Amino acid sequence: MATTPPTGAPRPAAPPTERYKPLLYILLGIVLGVLGTFGASYGARAWKTYNDPAAVFLRHNRSADSSVVETASGVQYKILKPGTGAAKPTDEDVVLINYEGKLENGTTFDKSERPMPMPVKGVVPGFSEALKLMPKGAKYRVWIPPSLGYGDKADGPIPAHAVLVFDLEMLDWKSEAEIRQMQMMQQMMQQQGAGGATPAAPGAGAQPGK
Repeated sequence: MATTPPTGAPRPAAPPTERYKPLLYILLGIVLGVLGTFGASYGARAWKTYNDPAAVFLRHNRSADSSVVETASGVQYKILKPGTGAAKPTDEDVVLINYEGKLENGTTFDKSERPMPMPVKGVVPGFSEALKLMPKGAKYRVWIPPSLGYGDKADGPIPAHAVLVFDLEMLDWKSEAEIRQMQMMQQMMQQQGAGGATPAAPGAGAQPGK
């Protein structure tokens, strides 16, 4: 037979889990709300990035041609001519190249009329990365994503968020130190040549009226 506690006797305390259940539910609701907001925001950004016109173009460009290689940074390139040797330029070099730059629609925005010297670390990141992939004599076609080009800034004929397409020919390169030394030697030779010239005799020039 069950017994009832006498009137006025203290009731047994509720288990700890029972006392904290309301608080746990509140905290769980807050966490789920934050995660839901973060997930929605991240999902929207991921969807926008995936469907960005430049991303769509580069994704199709890579899948449409098995010879197109994509680096970890997102630069894509295709070897048109492999070149010779294993040596490649570094950040400390100045390269001599022929190049033509185009937009996605094929519009040419820049082209070298003759071989051009360029410091490897003095160009946009994607262009610099491509140069460092090329051995001497190589010809590459390179696609540079906006994040490694001019980004959200327009530059003359290049619109914002543009994929840059370059045809590059690597002719040669030298280190910046070698070039400085060559320039110093050239200046010394010019100075020596100017100092050793025989002065013209007075009156030896063209005569007035003749």
